[in-house]
Parts: sequence; C-alpha cells; structure tokens
Amino acid sequence: MTEIQILEILKSVKHPGRGDVDIVTLGMVHSVEISGEHVTVTLGFPKRRDPLTEYLVGSARAALIRELPKGTESEVKTIVVEEAPKKKKANVNDLGLDQVAEVRHIIGIASGKGGVGKSTVAVNLAVALARLGYKVGLADADVYGPSVPLMTGTEGFVPDAEAPENEGEPEIMIPIEKYGVKWMSIGYFAERGQALIWRGPMACNALKQMILQVKWGPLDFLLIDMPPGTGDIHISLVNDIPMQGAVIVTTPQAVALSDVEKGANMFRNPQIDRPIFGLVENMAWFTPEEHPDEKYYIFGREGGAKMAEGLGIELLGQVPIVQSIREGGDSGEPVALGSRPDSLAFIEIASRLAEKLG
Repeated sequence: MTEIQILEILKSVKHPGRGDVDIVTLGMVHSVEISGEHVTVTLGFPKRRDPLTEYLVGSARAALIRELPKGTESEVKTIVVEEAPKKKKANVNDLGLDQVAEVRHIIGIASGKGGVGKSTVAVNLAVALARLGYKVGLADADVYGPSVPLMTGTEGFVPDAEAPENEGEPEIMIPIEKYGVKWMSIGYFAERGQALIWRGPMACNALKQMILQVKWGPLDFLLIDMPPGTGDIHISLVNDIPMQGAVIVTTPQAVALSDVEKGANMFRNPQIDRPIFGLVENMAWFTPEEHPDEKYYIFGREGGAKMAEGLGIELLGQVPIVQSIREGGDSGEPVALGSRPDSLAFIEIASRLAEKLG
C-alpha cells in the first residue's frame, strides 16, 4: 500500500459538521506512516474540541480495516494542531481619506427627486470639464440605480484592484478611464438589470467604498452622482466625504420647486452646512433636431431661473431637450463630446462652475 492509496481510502470519511466534506480535503490528515505491514494515520484537530472527534477517528479506523489488505495492521492517532490566525478583514469603517487627498474639488450632483436627468447632467458635466482641460473623476453614488456604465459605454467593464500595502487593509480599486474621465460605479460589480436591494447602512458602506477605496490620483474635480432625494445616504456622504459643495439639478415645472427647496435646505442644514454652487435647469425647452433655432417650453418657461432666484442660488445653465441627449445616453457617447447647441450648453455650465471654484 502507498500513501496515495491510503488517502483515497480516507476520502470515504466525511465530516457531517463541515458539509459532508471528506477529512482529506479538509486537511485533517496530518500524516500517514507505513512501516512494513503496519499503517499509522494521524489526524489533526484544533485545540478547541471538535464534538465529532471520536466519530471521525472511529470512521477512519473502520475504513482502514475494511479496505486494507488482510494482515495489515492499522492505527489512528490524533494530535492537536495550531489553527492559522484568521486574517483581519478589511473594514469599510477603517477607510481613510488617502485616495482623495490629491483631489482639489469634490462636488455632489444632487436633485430633490428622481427623473430630472441628474445622472445625465453629472456624466456630461464631467466630460465637459475634461474637454476644458481639467482632470476629472466621477463616482456613481446612486447605489440603487447606477446608470453611469450605460451612459459611458462601459457596461461589462470590471475595475482592476491593487493589493494593499499592509495586511488587513482593503484593496484599492482602479477606476475605468474613458473620454478623459475616471469613472467608478457600483454598476461595474452588478449584472445588468440586477436589482440592488440594500438597507440604508449597506448602501452607505457601498457608497463610501465607491469613493474612498478608489485610486483617483491627482484630480481637479471629483463629481459625485448622488441618489435622488434626501436621506441617510446623503447625510453619510457629507459627513464622511470631504465634499466641498453641491450642484442641484431640476426641471422647469412649478411642482419641482418644493423638491429643489428640500434639496437646498438639506445642504444648508447647520449639521451639513455645504454651499450650493448653482442650479442646472434640465429639459428647459424642447428643440427639434431639424430646427435647432426653435424652442418649445413644454414644461414651462424660465422655471429654473425663478427657482434659483427664489432660493438665492445661481443659475449655472439651462439644458434643452434634444433627441441627441437621449440617444447619447443610450449609446454610451455623452452629448458633451459634440459641438451642437446641447453639447455647448454643458461646456458653458462646466466653464461657469470651474470659474466659480477657481
């Protein structure tokens, strides 16, 4: 008999408390000694007592007696083995600000409600800033509905990870680079159409990882596409991330005023106290692609300007509804890459924001 043959015999012994995995696979066979017609098997058990020790030893003895050639003596002994120390798991709460230390401006792109095109504005604003020569990154913090991968044509991309310098520290993710912008989104780690059903604390932790566990490097602007509304995710964001201020996105309807006001009041709350750098009025008017000089104010006229004036916020710019914006978002080519009026609207907004922040 050889050691390999004896190990094959011992594979018939399953550990009921470890998913019926055999003791060889579990690494419990410490040694096999063969001396003539005598076989000694030593099983290793941890210092903390395994309640199935006697059962496993007895099963190993029975298997050897049953399978070994007649006349072969067998013995099963046990020893105590030291368990390998468990590696300390990386804790999201241990994340520091090292990865954003070289970022000049961290700006939240927010909205009081969903459906106003906040992510469209965030993506195109990032591209517009990059076209102006700035180093830009965008973190998709809309953890419930990440849309950046689709809007940037990076669906299916998986960010690389860099090993930590010290044991127990988390890996550092490398952002996806395209259109001169560094992108990071929870959408890169979920299948298309997968519903992300998380409670608040889980979403907050994922959000922190999407920002603080990413190797951004030197940036002029890091835009954060925030979830719509106001809630614990937003509070966590501004408390844990050195966010300088925010840009609020709205549509012209009068009914949007209360939502914009809620968003503004959240940032102005003494516990948060972040400046609002301006308001972007999205879907300001409709312009047919064949008639670029025509404007149809289907959601009301100058609603964003009135909101900005009433709340004491600067109107950074107005973005029209043009079919190319929707098509660009669906095809993964942001409209800010072009030179048409809708493209130039984002360039103008980016210029004003950059000038405002210096």
